[in-house]
Amino acid sequence: MLPSSTVENYLKAIYLGEGHLADDQRLVPMGQLASALGVAPGTATTMVKALAESGLVEYEPYNGVRLSAAGEKLAALVLRRHRLIELFLVRVMGLGWDEVHDEAEQLEHHVSDRLIERIDEMLGRPEVDPHGDPIPKADGHVARHEFDTLLTCPLGERVTVTRVTDQEAPFLRFIEQHNLMPGESIEVEARDEVSDSVRLKGRSDQRITIGMRAASKVRVSASDASSRG
Repeated sequence: MLPSSTVENYLKAIYLGEGHLADDQRLVPMGQLASALGVAPGTATTMVKALAESGLVEYEPYNGVRLSAAGEKLAALVLRRHRLIELFLVRVMGLGWDEVHDEAEQLEHHVSDRLIERIDEMLGRPEVDPHGDPIPKADGHVARHEFDTLLTCPLGERVTVTRVTDQEAPFLRFIEQHNLMPGESIEVEARDEVSDSVRLKGRSDQRITIGMRAASKVRVSASDASSRG
């Protein structure tokens, strides 16, 4: 099977789905995959079977799917193109970080490896995209770091925002309005499950209160950590 935009979208969706699996899960459920791609479950199953025949995924009927080694490398290279394009659009073209996802979705299937390599070089071999997502290397390797979220980090300690995992434009604008973009230093003062709230101390000791669902989508590291991604 030759790579196509449809194949690449499936591989990328499975890759991202695997990244959100619980520790006791090893397969991405077919319903979850279909929902992520906006297709009917039957359509997703037909495509996954074709990918399995091509050796790009491992499919277990009624259980789910996971990438093979070959499929994982291809998916990582799609993400490399996507995330480098996003960063290029922000740094060079001046687009907002809430505008670039859909543009990169279109461009990622139509740029050459040579152009991507040139963009990577021009941007200084960046490690993360504008949202803090790690950028895979040209060989498909992805640096993996485990970070807390605003729900799991210690209370009363200064932390640095490293990544925002929800890239829907309204959420990104919400994050920007509250000065919670990657690189910002903040402190979680309190969490209250009853009121579904997390109280933060941000820039210039500004107090911010956000919901727990929003807090779960913001990843942070200790402020003195040198690595990001």
